[in-house]
Amino acid sequence: MNQVIFKENIGKNGKKIAEIILNSERYLNALTLEMVNQIEEQLEKWTNSDVLAVILDGAGDKAFCAGGDVVSVRENIKNRGPEYAETFFAREFILDYNMHNYKKPIICWGSGIVMGGGMGLMNGCNFRVVTETSRLAMPETAIGYYPDVGGSYFLNKVPKPFGLFLGVSGSPINGIDAIDLNLADFFLANSQKGRLIDRLCSADLGNQKTETIVQNVLSDLQFESEAVKKEQTGKIKLHADFIRSAMNQNSLSEAFDIILSARIKDIWFEKMQNSLSYGSPLSALIVEKQLIVSEKMPLWDIFKLEMILTGQFVRNREFPEGVRAKLVDKDNKPKWTFKTIEQVDFGIVDSFFRPPWEVNPLDKLIAI
Repeated sequence: MNQVIFKENIGKNGKKIAEIILNSERYLNALTLEMVNQIEEQLEKWTNSDVLAVILDGAGDKAFCAGGDVVSVRENIKNRGPEYAETFFAREFILDYNMHNYKKPIICWGSGIVMGGGMGLMNGCNFRVVTETSRLAMPETAIGYYPDVGGSYFLNKVPKPFGLFLGVSGSPINGIDAIDLNLADFFLANSQKGRLIDRLCSADLGNQKTETIVQNVLSDLQFESEAVKKEQTGKIKLHADFIRSAMNQNSLSEAFDIILSARIKDIWFEKMQNSLSYGSPLSALIVEKQLIVSEKMPLWDIFKLEMILTGQFVRNREFPEGVRAKLVDKDNKPKWTFKTIEQVDFGIVDSFFRPPWEVNPLDKLIAI
């Protein structure tokens, strides 16, 4: 079975609307190194072709992409050291960066679960579509890691302090929240995916730019899905004032105390409290510094910074232990290096921002 399916739909004047479909439904379309390499190669082939635009989607109804295959990454760290892990993440970062700079519009159909590596792919696209089933998150602190794949970039585009909140809590949001928080551009109904392809194929090109054509098609479809959108309620929106006040405390420790001590009867809020209390305290403080350090960096420098953080995480016990507890043994009992934020050694936090090698792996790869 092909892990990625590539299609070309014939449109007006011989122009094509291409599709990239992540095809690992059983694993919620989680990214493997092979999938990353296949997508990169195909995008390169389409660069100078008669493809007008690209639609990125996931097979099945459950997920666009639930992240990277970190179970395999952990196994390789355990058996062969950090080299494979660094190769996987470096190739993934290069793909995300190149998507941000691709010469043709890419539309992400972000329905179902969109987490981790899926968020990286989605935010590399020009047009980010969410639906009534979308569930977006950067849940890396739950596995002793940090929001990578450009998280330093797109979480800083979220109105403060909600980018930091999403990064440290790993809490999922729905499509309405994603629109409100600048993590998505269009809300469409799941049933409109076929219509999106049909209308792009039948669009009258005229003298308009491709981006304008895509924008108009998506805008029309969004207007038609207004009834579906009105049935949705943002999860963050209900608690925005409380979260804003809590996250604006003098320290992350104080913010956590306020959020975790709150007694609010709401299923989403209670699940968020559980995920906040579960995650690695070391990861949480690294995320806080990550977003501060990267705030004004150019995109390529952001990915190089994230490669440094990744290089440290794959050499540290926190990440393999987090993956073990959540995804391998599934006992949900991680033995974090520090039990609370107050106990975290800030010298260790700082050490994660120092390169573990003389040459950054991304410098060895060619970017656009």
